[in-house]
Amino acid sequence: MANADRIQPYVKNPFYWQYKGAPVLLLGGSVEDNLFQIADIEDQLDLLHSLGGNYVRCTMSSRDEGDAWPFERAPETGLYDLEQPGQDYWTRFEHFLNLCAERDIILQIEVWDRFDFARGPWQDNPYNPKNNINYTVEESGLAESIGSHPGQKENAFFHTIPALKNNALVLGYQQAQLIELLKRSRPYPNVLYCIDNETNESPEWGKFWSLQIKDQAGESIVQTTEMWDAWDLQSTQHRHTLDHPELYSFFDLSQNNHRHAEEHWQNPQLIRQYIIDSGHIRPMNSVKIYGANTGHFGTHRDAQERLWRNIFGGLASSRFHRPDSGLGLSKIAQAHIRSLRDLTDRIDIFTCTPDNDLLDARSANEAYCTANPGIEYAVFFPDGGNVVLDTEAAAGNMIGVQWLDIRKSVWLDEETVEAGKRLRLVTPEEEGYWAVIVKVAE
Repeated sequence: MANADRIQPYVKNPFYWQYKGAPVLLLGGSVEDNLFQIADIEDQLDLLHSLGGNYVRCTMSSRDEGDAWPFERAPETGLYDLEQPGQDYWTRFEHFLNLCAERDIILQIEVWDRFDFARGPWQDNPYNPKNNINYTVEESGLAESIGSHPGQKENAFFHTIPALKNNALVLGYQQAQLIELLKRSRPYPNVLYCIDNETNESPEWGKFWSLQIKDQAGESIVQTTEMWDAWDLQSTQHRHTLDHPELYSFFDLSQNNHRHAEEHWQNPQLIRQYIIDSGHIRPMNSVKIYGANTGHFGTHRDAQERLWRNIFGGLASSRFHRPDSGLGLSKIAQAHIRSLRDLTDRIDIFTCTPDNDLLDARSANEAYCTANPGIEYAVFFPDGGNVVLDTEAAAGNMIGVQWLDIRKSVWLDEETVEAGKRLRLVTPEEEGYWAVIVKVAE
């Protein structure tokens, strides 16, 4: 497919993506992160598509029961051959790529998931010397047992590149695996690439693999990033992405979804300004929103609020994380995806900017605004509210005011009024998730 049709930063506003030549806002949720491994994948994608969703995460992970690994295994010995690509694994991946492309769903690949390379999953991993016929512990420098959290960085698997330990033996198999991935994914225009899941390894690791992806892509345009472990977006870890646009064409700030309320909103605004000041405008993605009553990283309410704050805050993508640490594609998630897509289809989100300064009489976490002043405004209320919107730029024009009951995905009747300098916005009910669009009448 021509480069012009591939996903890339939107030429008119590079904070967003364009796909097949048109701007696109990415919204999603799914039951798993390594979605290509599940049995009912087509049903999952059909459901997402029916809601207006178009964004999934694709960790190349294999640590769950029933998952395939990327290499062939001899049934008589139980050992893997790292020189033989796993037919089942790569067939599943190809099927997934095709299904996503048919539905214009963007997938964000994570090439290496560190949680496959420590503790229990490492005991099953083909790269573990005890599990393959290709090398020993002594030859590879890889330990058979890694009992610590991957954040302790004990696995030399992530130190093989020339700038670190220069382990040519293991690196050769890693590079061959990437080649297998890219020869399948490269023809598709709907793929984003992230090097790792929540890494705290050397920035040289991500740099190496980003350059490898770009080199293997040849003349095809590809988009890469790194996902760092740090919850604090001001951490120096994130600077390794933000300060290197020659390596990374977008920024994933999923770890900010450990934050709450005003802090969750404000952190991306600081990064947005940092990106503007850099002179290299790039999309900000959030491939996973944490939060579920069943998990450890926030509540159902946190997740629902985070989705809307992300998009009203200027992010190019947002997706509910899989259960039990996220809402996945549950009924609640479905309602929010449907409503947010409906709202953003009714405004030109690509010309709007986050601007809470347009709101007065606002208490903490009461309301959030994105706007193209004088043209259109949208305000999100996490739990009812009563604020004043600055409409001076539209003063003297007739404006339409229409409320959306988010959880019901139902619009109330539009009211038309003459715009003054200020417009009071009171949610139709005292509580609940609400949004309102204020637009100058055509």
